[in-house]
Amino acid sequence: MTTGVPENSSKKSGRGVSDRGGGVRSRGEAAHKGRRPGKGTAIMKLTTMTQISIDGVMQNNGAPTDDHPNGFERGGWALGKADDGTRTFITQTYQRAEAFLFGRRTYELFAGSWGSIGQMRAHPIGVALNEAPKYVASTTLTAPRWKDTTVLRGDLVAAISELKAKPGGELQVHGSGALVRWLLANDLVDEMTLIVIPVIVGRGARLFPETGPDLALDLVESRVDSKGVSIQVYRPAGRPRYATA
Repeated sequence: MTTGVPENSSKKSGRGVSDRGGGVRSRGEAAHKGRRPGKGTAIMKLTTMTQISIDGVMQNNGAPTDDHPNGFERGGWALGKADDGTRTFITQTYQRAEAFLFGRRTYELFAGSWGSIGQMRAHPIGVALNEAPKYVASTTLTAPRWKDTTVLRGDLVAAISELKAKPGGELQVHGSGALVRWLLANDLVDEMTLIVIPVIVGRGARLFPETGPDLALDLVESRVDSKGVSIQVYRPAGRPRYATA
């Protein structure tokens, strides 16, 4: 899954919902540049943001690519679907990040777009990504090409818990479906944002598999934009309760 290309960015980048427009909410959206956690600042929280279809697909939400990973040829299902308010919401989310955490595939996609294409680097999302520390959970990445990148190996629970113990802001995860599922399973996610695009893709990799661990969620925020894209912000709330005989 890839996230957030401005409408005037290079078409070769092949990303998802565009990220320009008028204001939505303000929840500490100031860019991280120049921010320093003050005395008594809360520890960093880990948040995720994922664009999914109605049927839960997250694969290739942006423009289709030439390689069609896993034979998937329905890419671009999220492109241009959101209104200005949702695009600004996405941009402001990136801007308030203190640091970013990626799985390897999403990291490489972002490094090749937000980290490399001049027009995208100049966009507020690109600025936020390029200025913030970046962490990659990978056992195979040996030479990260994006500046300010640290590869996390070994005991990931300990490494990510250590990052979360630092003061200030958010440690954000974008895309990185396998990593998001692992973080949820290990009780490391503090807040999860789902941007639901009103389309049924019918096939492709989904954020949540057909079988997996269960999780209750508390709704923190909800809105629907003028194009039918919904934003749902949740906090994990332990295991769900099931009916008993």
